[in-house]
Amino acid sequence: MTKLNRRNWLKSSLTMTAGLMSMGYAGAASGSAASLEASYLPKKDRYARLTSNENPFGPSPSAKKALKAAIDDSFLYPREYRQTLIELIAKEEGVSEDHILLGAGSSELLHAAARVYGGAKGKVLSADPTYTSLIRSAEMMGSEWIKIPLDKNFDHDLSTMEYKVKPGVSLVYLVNPNNPTGKIMTGEEIIGFCNTVSSKVPVFVDEAYWDYMENPKGSTTTACIKEGANVIVARTFSKVHAFAGLRVGYCIAQPEVIKELAKEGPRNTLSGPSMSAATASLVDYDFIKYSVKMNNEGKKFVYDVLEKTGHDYFPSHTNFILFPIAMDYADFKKKMLDNGVGIKSMNVAGQDYCRVSMGKMEDLEMFAGAFQKVIGTTINKS
Repeated sequence: MTKLNRRNWLKSSLTMTAGLMSMGYAGAASGSAASLEASYLPKKDRYARLTSNENPFGPSPSAKKALKAAIDDSFLYPREYRQTLIELIAKEEGVSEDHILLGAGSSELLHAAARVYGGAKGKVLSADPTYTSLIRSAEMMGSEWIKIPLDKNFDHDLSTMEYKVKPGVSLVYLVNPNNPTGKIMTGEEIIGFCNTVSSKVPVFVDEAYWDYMENPKGSTTTACIKEGANVIVARTFSKVHAFAGLRVGYCIAQPEVIKELAKEGPRNTLSGPSMSAATASLVDYDFIKYSVKMNNEGKKFVYDVLEKTGHDYFPSHTNFILFPIAMDYADFKKKMLDNGVGIKSMNVAGQDYCRVSMGKMEDLEMFAGAFQKVIGTTINKS
């Protein structure tokens, strides 16, 4: 009994700590936007929160209506809401219900995968830079991270990744579109890679920004799963559906994989109102189109600002843009915050970058004004 209690305690502790790390709360060194917003800026000041790739235009009216209606049933355990959402996802994805696992956002599913495929003998292979929530979770349990640098164009080096899949590698992790670059692997590229590599080792594909791609259904690797490949696809409602605070996500995988992941945490962690809202939002195609449209308008505005100030950028298939800056990334971040604008910044291979999330137009106009002040130039209107 002692062993069981200790194991459960360890699992819950790792989940909580990894979750905090993934949100940027694991220590002052992370410099999280949330903590800076709370402690650095006077409450009276307007703050443009362009740090966390959130969708400022949602949730959709249909999701809000479903959320409110489900509150009256909150005294009940949400079995029916869970089953309804799973049935709908399975129908939308063209798989049976035993291929689906729900989680509190995709983060819970990433951490579950880290526990299943990580551990002291685990080796997780991924691109670098990429989104590292799963990787950090695995490293906490003693796993080795095998980093494959992005190529000179900041694309996934799939040929090198395939070559590096040697005995001992326990999981290959891909993010498509990638974070922080916003770049994609085409459907042909990633499907071919997954079909080949998954015969040797499980492949986990994080598709958090899938909805923002020009051809989402032609770029997802769910086709590999339907053909029996050992591929796991994770999706979240936190981005285009604007559920970052409602915490709903799901993954698609072979039924035996779903059973193993379910043992490691994602069980009964979603509320009935959240699942009811997700069920409504999943098929609110008009709202999804609206969110993508508004996001594209925001990206065009920022692209124009960057072009007129002489800055290069990576064309993005997400709701954020990464671009190089000619000053220290930490100094840049602080000066932008001094002007009421929160952004992410980083250094990759000796080059400093800014990653700016899309917001409402008034937020992006604040970004443009602060950006010009910080870099000491004005927009070239010619």
